[in-house]
Order: sequence, then structure tokens, then C-alpha cells
Amino acid sequence: MPQPGPPPGGTGAAWAHGRQTAALQQAAGAEGQAPLHLQPAHGPWQPVTWRRWPGPARPAPPAAVVAVFGAAALGTLALPLDRPGMGWVVAGTGAAAALAVAGRAAAPDRMPPALIPAKPPARHADRIGWAAATLALLTVGTFRAAGWLFALCVLASLFTAALAVGGGRSVRAVAWTVAGQPIAALRALPWLSRGAAVLRRGDGTRARYALTAAVAAVLLLVFGGLFASADPAFAELVSSLLPTLDAGTVARWALLFPVLTAAVAGAAYWRAAPPATAHLDVPQYRPVRRLEWLVPLAALVLLFAAFVAVQATVLFGGAGHVLRTAGLTYAEYARAGFWQLLVVTGLTLLVLAGAVRWAPRAGRGDRTVVRVLLGLLAGLTLLIVASALYRMGVYADAYGLTRLRILVFACELWLGAVFVMVLIAGVRLRAPWLPRAVLAAGVAALLGLAAVDPDRTIAEYNLNHGPVDVWYLRNLSADAVPALDRAPAHLRLCLLGENASPLNLTRESWYEFNLARERARPLLTGISVSGKPLGCPVD
Repeated sequence: MPQPGPPPGGTGAAWAHGRQTAALQQAAGAEGQAPLHLQPAHGPWQPVTWRRWPGPARPAPPAAVVAVFGAAALGTLALPLDRPGMGWVVAGTGAAAALAVAGRAAAPDRMPPALIPAKPPARHADRIGWAAATLALLTVGTFRAAGWLFALCVLASLFTAALAVGGGRSVRAVAWTVAGQPIAALRALPWLSRGAAVLRRGDGTRARYALTAAVAAVLLLVFGGLFASADPAFAELVSSLLPTLDAGTVARWALLFPVLTAAVAGAAYWRAAPPATAHLDVPQYRPVRRLEWLVPLAALVLLFAAFVAVQATVLFGGAGHVLRTAGLTYAEYARAGFWQLLVVTGLTLLVLAGAVRWAPRAGRGDRTVVRVLLGLLAGLTLLIVASALYRMGVYADAYGLTRLRILVFACELWLGAVFVMVLIAGVRLRAPWLPRAVLAAGVAALLGLAAVDPDRTIAEYNLNHGPVDVWYLRNLSADAVPALDRAPAHLRLCLLGENASPLNLTRESWYEFNLARERARPLLTGISVSGKPLGCPVD
């Protein structure tokens, strides 16, 4: 029997492709399997702008839609924007769970079309590690009340959360992963809306689930209200669980819900169809002639060596040597040069990055010279870091601790760890792990700072070493209250007065729970905050 030919106006190639697709689908159906839905190997044509990031081919799966909106609703209810609290880690955990559900539901979209080279998926352990780091940073708000410290943790958690979603091994890949999250949030909104439209056109099962949930909510509201009116203790429990409904709360919800929806949807969009970033992980080397980089770097090494030699003289000569040569006290000398040394440390990292990019390494001699000079520069910088830390210690002994001083001390320790890693990486002149290790060290330094409890450490140190800056200690957070409570009797009321505020004295909702404020509350009972408390020095 003769086979039918292509239709008028059609091409033979398109007609043959359609016949092949129909035959495969018919064969699959004959074997009792689900019909195959084949697409061209190249996938649909995309705009040139998004050729490396075409996005998911289908709308958001129903499970992903529900998970995204559920996580956004949980975060809207739980986030205490005006203070550190347990709600931050609750919202973060909800977002992580939503991404896990959405990622599993959208698993087919993560597989690239046939015949298209794609970057292998990032190691699963890396993503889990960054997700754990994100939750650890948000957990700080449950234990520490210092707003400045928790603000740094939230800022760092944005970077770790981006890496948990997108991965990245090189500096360029990590930077694109972080910068691309807002773009993903914008591109995810149409993807999510199409998925929500599919969800609304369901077969009625989901509508029954929604009706069941609504009935359960109505029953809880009715009987819960009756129980609350019948028993004051139960009413207090209910009031601590439910947020206060007022204009401010509604406005906060109206602002938070769309922002959190876009953020979680963007992360789910990225996980469903990540952009191609393999080209960003390829090292970029642009070697120059040996003399062109050897002379400047060798001169810098000699300068660093001269400075370290002078620092050794000062270190062993002590305060008398400084007073004779510089006309300054030891503490003044330490303060005068600390910030310059911090800038030198940061600039040296840029110099090392440029040297690695431009230094020739074709021959064995080139590689040896690179290792020697970069090793000397990193080693001398470590000594400069040690000098800066010593200066900060001398300065703190003379003038006491402050938040800025303890934060800079932690930053110097982190930079020292970075230079140690640079020395290790210089052995092979190849360290794809270094960018992630630097970020991980920064997260570890921040978590270590939170573990030290800086506000309480500042209060204890300054009260024990003097002189006491009453007005500075008075403005520390509730973390410092246990230490301030042990201050001399003539200073205690003054030091605790600023913390005896409604923020620390009022019973909080569950999502606002903070261990430091909870511990400080009994110690602040009965202390007045109005006017100038008894015991404060007169201006």
C-alpha cells in the first residue's frame, strides 16, 4: 500500500519528523505505557538574551506553587522585622522545605534537552552545606539580641542562601549566582502565575482539599475563641501564638508577602532550570612577560620585608622605644597605624589575585618564581596581620573594647585565615576550592563572633579593666544585661536603664522569642527607664 506523501505546502523533513513522532507515541501506547511527548532535540528557540538561561519549559508544578505560597505565608507571619527572634530561622526553614518540595516536583526540567551540552550539577554536599550555614546564621537571632550582629548575619545569609540555590565554584560563578537571584525572582513570576492557573483548572480534588482546610480553620477559630473566653490562661497562650491584628501588622503583611513570594519563587525557578555557568568556572589566565610582573612584585616584597623588620624592632623595644622614636604612647602608636594595616591587608589580596591572573606559568622556572614571590608576599602579610592584631590588643587594654574594635579584630582573624589558605593554594598554583573556602571562613568567623557574645564580652571586659564609659555600656543590647547586673551598685541602675524598655520587658509572641531578652527580663524588673536613672553621671 503506498505511503501518503507530505501535505501541500509542507516540507518533507517536517512531515517525516511528524510521522516518526506519531509512530513512537503509538508504539508506547500499544505497550500500555504513557504516551511519549517528544520535543525537538534543540528545544524551543529562545531569545538571544537568555540563550544561556532559557528557563523551565513548563509552568510551575502544582506542588511547587503550593510550596512557594506556603513558605511565603509562613515567613509573612513569622518574621519579626524590628528585632532578632526565632521567627527568622522558622521562615528560613520553611523556605528551605519549600525549595526541596519544588525541586523534587520540577525534577524533569532540570535535565537539559538532548544533544545540548550542559554543566554538570553542582555537588549536592556543597548545597546542603550552604543551606545549613544559612539556617545557622538565622538561628543567631534566637540566641543573641544585638541588632548590629544579627544584621550582619542576615546579610551573610543572603549570600549563603544564593550559593545553596545556585552553587558556583569560581569567583565569577559565585558573583553571578548572588547577582542573578533578583533576576530569577522577576522571571519566576510569570512561571509561577502559569502554574497557579493550571492549579485552578484542576479536576476538583484540590478544591476539596481547600474546602477541608477552610472547615478546619473555621472550627479552630470558633472553639478556640470559646476556650479563650472561658479560661484566662488559655487566652494568654492563644494571644502569644497569634499576632496582634492592627494597621501596622496588616501593612507589614502586605509588604512582606509579595517580596517573600518573589524571593522563594526565584529560588525555585533557578533550581528548576538553572542557567549555564560552566564557562564561568573556567580559569582566566592572561600571562604577561616575566619581567613585567616580577619587578613590581619583588619591589613590593622588599617593602613588606622592611616594614616587618621595623615592626619587630617596635615589638621587642616596647613602649620606651616607641616613646623615644615616635613621641607617642604605646596605645597611641597602636591606634595610629591599625587602620592603615587593615587597608594594606585587603589590598594585598587584590595584588595576589592579579598576580595569579597575569603571572606566566608555562615553564618550570616561571612556576617556581611565582610560588616563591607569592609565598613571600602572603607570609609577610600574615606577619602584618599579626602586627595589626597586636596593636588592637594594646589599644583595647588602654581604651577598652567597643563593637567596632571587636568586629575589626574578627575581620583580621578572618583575613589571616584567608592568607593561610592562599599559601596552601600556592603549592599547586591551582585552587578551585579557594573562593568557596574564603566565604566559608567568613561565615565561620561571623558565627564565632556570635558565639563569643560580643555585647556581653564588651561589658565584662570594660567593667573589669576600666575606665568605664557609662554611656557606651548603657546602650548595649540585652545580651549585656547579665554582665551589667553585676556592676558596682552606684552604676547598676544607670547601666541597666536603657535596656528596661518595652521591647525587653513586654512578653513576646512565639516568633519574637529571643533567649537573651528572656534571660534579661527578670533582671530588668522594677528598673525605670523614664528620665535619667539614678546613678548616671551628670553631663
